[in-house]
Amino acid sequence: MLSIKDISYSVDGRPLFEGASARIPAGHKVGLVGRNGSGKTTLFRLIRGELVLEGGDISLPTRARIGGIAQEVPSSSTSLLETVLSADTERAELMAESETATDPHRIADIQHRLADIDAWSAEGRAAAILKGLGFTAEEQLMPCSDFSGGWRMRVALAGVLFAQPDLLLLDEPTNYLDLEGALWLEAYLQKYPHTVLIISHDRGLLNRAVNGILHLENKKLTFYQGPYDQFARQRAENRAVLAAEARKQDLRREHLQAFVNRFKAKASKAKQAQSRVKQLEKMTPITAPEEAAKHVFTFPVPEELSPPIINLEGAAVGYGGPPVLRNLSLRIDQDDRIALLGRNGEGKSTLSKLLAGKLEVSAGHITRSNKLRIGYFAQHQVDELFIDETPLQHIQRIRPNEGQPRLRARLAGFGLGADQAETVVSRLSGGQKARLSLLLATIEAPHLLILDEPTNHLDIESREALVNALTDYSGAVILVSHDMHLLSLVADRLWLVKDGAVQPYEEDLEAYRRLLLGGDEPAKEKVKVEKPKRASREDILVLKAEVRKCEERIGKLNEMRDRLAKKLADPTLYEPGRGTEAETWQKKYAEVMDGLDRAEAMWLTALEKLEKAEA
Repeated sequence: MLSIKDISYSVDGRPLFEGASARIPAGHKVGLVGRNGSGKTTLFRLIRGELVLEGGDISLPTRARIGGIAQEVPSSSTSLLETVLSADTERAELMAESETATDPHRIADIQHRLADIDAWSAEGRAAAILKGLGFTAEEQLMPCSDFSGGWRMRVALAGVLFAQPDLLLLDEPTNYLDLEGALWLEAYLQKYPHTVLIISHDRGLLNRAVNGILHLENKKLTFYQGPYDQFARQRAENRAVLAAEARKQDLRREHLQAFVNRFKAKASKAKQAQSRVKQLEKMTPITAPEEAAKHVFTFPVPEELSPPIINLEGAAVGYGGPPVLRNLSLRIDQDDRIALLGRNGEGKSTLSKLLAGKLEVSAGHITRSNKLRIGYFAQHQVDELFIDETPLQHIQRIRPNEGQPRLRARLAGFGLGADQAETVVSRLSGGQKARLSLLLATIEAPHLLILDEPTNHLDIESREALVNALTDYSGAVILVSHDMHLLSLVADRLWLVKDGAVQPYEEDLEAYRRLLLGGDEPAKEKVKVEKPKRASREDILVLKAEVRKCEERIGKLNEMRDRLAKKLADPTLYEPGRGTEAETWQKKYAEVMDGLDRAEAMWLTALEKLEKAEA
């Protein structure tokens, strides 16, 4: 069990923790969430003992091993497999000692301990982890120096997973994984035999891989049982109750203060007035929760072009040698929302560069609309910003004739306020740099927006804001992301990049997730590409009726939710003598929210069926 008791810690005089406490049960998988800059990574450093507490205590069972990814694996001639095997230091030391030990008793002890820690299956376990993170059998035998920093980060992750510490600390591990690696990590963490504490803004991972949420807010820690969506509902309910209690107390204060002001000068009422003054002094203030900062993205609106905006006929593309992708016959219209699926190295980035005009076809034809403007965002572009310049200077270079008020308004539309506009890029957070890169990619009102892992460094609120912006955006979207939540809400078409080809994937994302987690054998099955038979007019009418029913059901549930929220906000509900009435209404509110989630899921399913039938 991880015990955090009344800890206090400050950075440059700014308190991050003040009397914060939490207890994480042994074997639990817990997501650590909180606003950017609230101190999540600092808490990891405090747990590891890298920083000294100002007060309080953090304790673990005796001899508990703590593991985490401090930095990428250094470039060396050691193979990936050997690098991962060496991460289990006890096994490595015992194996080395077994080569030199001469004392029979010590040799026997070593062999018994190697058997206890299952050392003889270690190579197979290490290879399986590396495979899950995207390394082929051939690559596992290659030296670390052959791989870039991002890939060596995967090796570092493989090493800590292989070592199986008693407390595994992971800080945004999916930021350097693709969708396939992220899904594999989710499944691996679900079966991990020890305690896991993970900082993540990946809603899918926080819903599927953890069974508890540790929330850092206002310098305090609060532990919630259950996945992220359950935490979000419970927190919303708690905030509504706390806001109602704060309003109730304010009314009580006003009433008492009015009595004091009215009668403090009257001798006959002096005692009662003094009594009320004491009541005011004894009241513990209830602070209404602050509204979370609104995160927004404002994409400019492009003019409408005649379809298609891009058309490929028998196209091939590569880098001078054999083509990476062949026989591409694809069409993109301005209202398309397409997610690219496929294992790493199959050619998703190559296709993105071809569509963005950064690569030319080596065979076949590609036709683009004459007026087509394309916005392109890729992970590496965040690193290509000018670190000594401010965001304001970045967009001044693109729009030299625009006045500062307009330029600042553009920055504000991407959540970069007055302070950030004048701050050099080197001092911006990862999320702020990503926002600036997204602004630069969309400033010309592109008709096609190509996004390669846009959510890295964005917190959950910013990811939700990006979903809303993409939903309202009137251009086409090509999306590559490890964030299943983002893909499921934005994409309405799936393309599978595999074996040098790009084909429509007719199943949904959950089916693709099952396919990936099911192993290599199912992956060898050919993707069905036959065009479904066109639905009859009667079938379409039935589907439209189902969509209308779902919308009506959602409307009624929204009305019920609003009525219940108004009821919960009534201060009289919490007055003495009302018994458990407030708790009953809170349960009804939770039931309505669950029903609303189910109704929205049914509506999305019905809408998808209708869109497919009308296609």
